[in-house]
Amino acid sequence: MARVYLSLGSNLEPQRYLPLALDELRQHFGRIDVSPAYRSRAVGFDGPDFVNLAVGLDTRLAPVELNDWLHALEDRHGRRRDQPRYSSRTLDVDIVLYDDCVIDGPGHLQIPRKELRHAFVLKPLADIAPDLPHPVDGRTMAELWAAFPRAQEESLTPVSL
Repeated sequence: MARVYLSLGSNLEPQRYLPLALDELRQHFGRIDVSPAYRSRAVGFDGPDFVNLAVGLDTRLAPVELNDWLHALEDRHGRRRDQPRYSSRTLDVDIVLYDDCVIDGPGHLQIPRKELRHAFVLKPLADIAPDLPHPVDGRTMAELWAAFPRAQEESLTPVSL
């Protein structure tokens, strides 16, 4: 079993789509760890604010198989693949960390995700896995968050789902 950490986000009806995605993750993978949710501005385009959270789970799926399963999850919940990559979406689910793997693969499969440089990915991950080391950097998620430039926190606001 591999320990995997995902980033989930939505800026189109997040109160609807994020709980649905969490339910499907629980049904498929069993017990999952879920971070608090945070609202932040869209990055890379003008659009409604996103709500983001992190999930930790165990899986026997290989990274490419898991990535394909997550794309199908997004599609089941209205993700439009005919839109620009940086645009509003019902559901965005990315593998951030997969054990201590470092991968640059097909289908935007990049582990660890470069988005760890954004507060909306790092803070939720630090909430549920503070002692988890970054597979390249070596610092823990808590250490990375403690070193995060506070001026660049992108106005994270806790929200309830």
